[in-house]
Amino acid sequence: MTPSQTSVELTEIIFPEHCNHYGTLFAGNGLLLMSKAAFLAARNFADSNMVIVKCSDAEFLAPVPQGRVLTLHAEVTRVGRTSLTVTVSGHSKDLGGLAEPVLKAQFEMVAVDAQGKPQEITKSITS
Repeated sequence: MTPSQTSVELTEIIFPEHCNHYGTLFAGNGLLLMSKAAFLAARNFADSNMVIVKCSDAEFLAPVPQGRVLTLHAEVTRVGRTSLTVTVSGHSKDLGGLAEPVLKAQFEMVAVDAQGKPQEITKSITS
């Protein structure tokens, strides 16, 4: 598999509506953006509808101030029979282009059919 088949990149600018009372990215919005990136990577890889069953090891490494550009990289790192793992990492950039790591988490996703029942994932990372 090529990186474009196992990963996606999502870019957002942090506006006031994304921020907490300190003027930095609200953690709930950070999780929302990371889960969106995880979903897109999983769906793209498996060619299937996906649901999140677990988010673990979420870390907020540094605050993301309003006006920063946040880039999330989501990559499928494990594939099972009906589930897979997506690792998401985020970097923020200031206007000068200096990037720093700010977010990371692991998402366990399950492929589901139209009735919401788990279905087999027919791809592997190595195929």
